[in-house]
Amino acid sequence: MTGDAFVTGSAGRAARAVQAGARTPLVDQDFDSGTLYALRAAVQAHAGQAGLSEVRAAEVVLAVHELAANAIAHGAGRGHFRMWDLAGALSCEIVDDGPPGTTGPPGTTGPPGTTGSSGAGGSGAVADPWPAANGHGLWLVRQVADQLDLRSGPRGTRAVVTFALPLPAARRLAPAHHG
Repeated sequence: MTGDAFVTGSAGRAARAVQAGARTPLVDQDFDSGTLYALRAAVQAHAGQAGLSEVRAAEVVLAVHELAANAIAHGAGRGHFRMWDLAGALSCEIVDDGPPGTTGPPGTTGPPGTTGSSGAGGSGAVADPWPAANGHGLWLVRQVADQLDLRSGPRGTRAVVTFALPLPAARRLAPAHHG
C-alpha cells in the first residue's frame, strides 16, 4: 500500500500521524465532551459520502464515538480526529495527549494500569492502552471495524480504525441518501 501508509511518531499532538503522500483529510477537528455530537455528525456525513451504506456508516460513527469517548475519559479530556478516504478504505485516526503530567509508573509504556508490549501493533505497541474495566467499547470497535491499531506512550494514545469501502462500481450503483 505504498502512498497510503501512515508514518507514525509519538501519539502527542505535535507529532500526530501524517499520511504518506500528505492527502488532505476529509475531517480534521479537535473534540471534547461538549463537541462529540459535532464529531458524530461529521463522521456520519463523510462515511455516507464515501459510499458506505447507512448501516455501515452508523458502525463507523459508533466506533469513532467509542474511541473519542475513551480519549476524553482516559486522556486529557480532549482529542483530535482525522478521517481519510483512501483507495479502498475509510481510515479514522483518534489522538489524545494523555493525562496531563501522567506517564505511569516506571517500566510502563502506556497510561497507568498498562505494562509491557503485546498485540498486533508490533514492537512497543500496547494491546489496550485504555482500560476496558468500565465497559466494552474497545471490544465493540473490534467487532465493527475491519482493522484497529492502538498505540500508547507517555505522550498519549493514537487509535486508527479502518473500514473497507465498496468497490468504485458499487459506489456508483448505491442509492444516494440525503437527509
